[in-house]
Amino acid sequence: MEYEMYQEIMDQPISLRRTIESEKEHLEAIANEFSDLDKIFLIGCGSSISTCYTIRDAIKSISDLTIDVQTGYEFVEHQYLNKGSNMGIIVTSQSGETSDTLAALRKAKENGLKTVSITNMPGSSMAKEADESIITLCDEEHAILGTKTYITQLFSLYAIFFNIVKNERAEKVLKQLYEIPDLVESLLKTTEEDNKKLAEANKDVDLFYCMGGGINFGLSYKLAMTMFMEGALKHACPVYAGEFRHGLIERVEKGVTVVFLKSGDEYDKVTLRAINFCKDLGVNNIIFDLKDYADIDLLLTPFALIVPLEWFIYHLSIFNGEDPGSTRHIGKVRY
Repeated sequence: MEYEMYQEIMDQPISLRRTIESEKEHLEAIANEFSDLDKIFLIGCGSSISTCYTIRDAIKSISDLTIDVQTGYEFVEHQYLNKGSNMGIIVTSQSGETSDTLAALRKAKENGLKTVSITNMPGSSMAKEADESIITLCDEEHAILGTKTYITQLFSLYAIFFNIVKNERAEKVLKQLYEIPDLVESLLKTTEEDNKKLAEANKDVDLFYCMGGGINFGLSYKLAMTMFMEGALKHACPVYAGEFRHGLIERVEKGVTVVFLKSGDEYDKVTLRAINFCKDLGVNNIIFDLKDYADIDLLLTPFALIVPLEWFIYHLSIFNGEDPGSTRHIGKVRY
């Protein structure tokens, strides 16, 4: 039996291609407009804020551009704004109606910030109210954990920020970025069976620690918060690789499961130390490593790892008798 989420996973390449065709020039224009700002706020929640964490950590490794990631509530309730400041804000939301993110957009507009929304709904409040709106062309998405809307939203942020940063590394990433639809299409065909077996082997695990450093923390956050907890209804906790030695180091032991996201960059030094420490204790290490899936710039790692992770979560849900992507208490719009 195929659940609704299955087709949404399979829709990712065509969603990316449609979004690129429709929004490429628009994304480049926004990059040009935002290139002289002193600070850029990125606002989201759930899968959306995970894309904000990812692009922040990708950019800070090659640029001194000032990016501040916040939830909508934090921005509205705790962020001081000077009306004469040279700042901008990008709000991210699949529905374009997430209440706290919308409130952040409105506060930003009241204080004279340049505003951009990235949403899948052209008729949404965010799309209408932002100065500029990027529309990801995914058709409607129903799975709560976000598949095609996640990857097109992440793509949009990469296209904006790697066009802002003018250096050789950014140009290399941009060139490979526009090849991502082909990579995703290939990974959809080649990674399902292995991750179905991995899901079956781990179907009785109730708690997953999800660890990533640098570029991989945003995806580890999504994996724990929306994929395991919302999608597979499993307990999960995201952990910065550099913080393994505080807290989790006292809890790892035989029978504990840790999912590691690895790309081979400098941040993986601490990730590798944690992997080896856990291995020596007989921890159930699950490792998703970029080298097993693609030969691309390390800063694009999340685009390669997300597909096998989606298959893992999809089949983990089914092995536990759940409908992948269904919800008990939350929905895409009401919150």
